[in-house]
Amino acid sequence: MSRKTSLVLLALSLVTLGIGIDQKTGISIPLKPRAALTKDDGTFDHERAAWQTYGTQNKHRQNLINLERNVGLKAFNKGAEIKKYIPPPSSKLTKRQGVPLTDQDDAKWTGPITIGSNAQKFTIDFDTGSADLWVPNARDCDGCYGHKTYDSSTSKTSKSVNGEFIIYYGDESTVSGPIFTDTVSVAGVNAMNQTFSAVTQVSSSFNRDPGDGILGLAYESISSLQASPYFQTAFAQKAVPRNEFAFKLAAQGSELFLGGTNSKLFTGTIEYHPVKSSTGFWQIGGASIQQGGTTILSEFDTVIDSGTTIMYGPPDQVRKFYSSIAGSELYDESMGFYSFPCKSIPEVAFSWGGQAWGITTQNFNLGETYRGSGQCVGALSGKDLGLGSNVWLLGDSFMKNVYTVFSFANNTVGYAMLK
Repeated sequence: MSRKTSLVLLALSLVTLGIGIDQKTGISIPLKPRAALTKDDGTFDHERAAWQTYGTQNKHRQNLINLERNVGLKAFNKGAEIKKYIPPPSSKLTKRQGVPLTDQDDAKWTGPITIGSNAQKFTIDFDTGSADLWVPNARDCDGCYGHKTYDSSTSKTSKSVNGEFIIYYGDESTVSGPIFTDTVSVAGVNAMNQTFSAVTQVSSSFNRDPGDGILGLAYESISSLQASPYFQTAFAQKAVPRNEFAFKLAAQGSELFLGGTNSKLFTGTIEYHPVKSSTGFWQIGGASIQQGGTTILSEFDTVIDSGTTIMYGPPDQVRKFYSSIAGSELYDESMGFYSFPCKSIPEVAFSWGGQAWGITTQNFNLGETYRGSGQCVGALSGKDLGLGSNVWLLGDSFMKNVYTVFSFANNTVGYAMLK
């Protein structure tokens, strides 16, 4: 595979090595690196970033719809609201950037899973920002061309469930289809009688996605299926030894670890922080952001979401952050992107009352606005996702700097230093 081809693959491929599951320590699943939102010439890929922002906002819009239905408005963060649907980026953006739309969106981590007694194979997006599993249906899936499909009639363990899975995107497009239970396996970790949907209709943006569907790793309270997500089912059936999983996301040696943590990938102790699990997200409070060792903003909440690259904060707070950086300026008001002098990339770190977890300049810098401009775009965007007036979302621009542990057992998110 050429370097150019590699750079346009906008997701990680999870590789199963065929190793057995250690019931004491869990299972290690290697991941391949994906490209960032920077083009070959070192400039910011505005088009891909715009599509990612579009997808992220509409994903969390649906999460809030699910949360209101499953738990009620009492579970919403202060200032949270179900936003209006955000339409896809304008074609004018593509013309201005001088590049065509790509068929992938740099927004997810993908890898193989199997479903059914006959191990039907799929490439799935692993997403800590959602809670459901869905794949295309072998029977008349509208818009699923080019994706692998699930055939319930060929699996001896498949069972049909009453009801219909449906996600409304607000533009009158949906992801919808019948509901099933079957055996779902990720690298040999089986969840039997797992509830999922084999969808017969998908949104128009689905064909941009390299994956065949989504496997959510968040809490059941934001599930459209109103059912236990895959990993929690697997733990309840004792398929993994501990009710937690962990990510190392890096240029090399990336890994998803199911059923615990891999001590070979981090140093020191893990710094844990309590999750506000009632919201359904991996959300932790008491956060602050630093620039050059100085705290700029503090006492806000953060949602940790592997399903996006960019970090997002309320527009007024992000504006204040960039105002502390000499030479910074608003690059794209509609998307909330800011730029700063490339010769002085800010030293950014987040803290939750313990260690300051820094973001490398490579992970914070998304590239020049255009070749020779001297202005680079930051991985922090000022965008209201509807999650709350004091809630930020941290994607893998943050996660790539730390070893991240998601614990259902203790309702915590933990960080450790990467080796």
